[in-house]
Amino acid sequence: RYPIGVRFCPWYPLAAAGTLAPAGEGVLQIRLAEGLIDYATGKSAMVHYEHARDVRAAALALAAAHPHGYVCRHLEEVSLGVDLVAFHAKVREEFVRRFGSPPAFPS
Repeated sequence: RYPIGVRFCPWYPLAAAGTLAPAGEGVLQIRLAEGLIDYATGKSAMVHYEHARDVRAAALALAAAHPHGYVCRHLEEVSLGVDLVAFHAKVREEFVRRFGSPPAFPS
């Protein structure tokens, strides 16, 4: 599903992002730790995709805003030449195509 040379780390609690997320450019994903959200054309646990210049800072900001019930993962392997902005756009567009709307934290 993902391009060769791109691999996400295992999921970890979003609250642990301060020690587990890298301080550098990358892509992160956030999902519910449990359960699913009803989207327009299906159900998913995913609530957020982000390209960030500093993954740790982005994850910490999200953890402060959403302190409980979420897990996170980030890219831990990226081959030379992979465009992270394009990769982020691709996975987000695929989500919208599949579920009928962008991922979103529940209100």
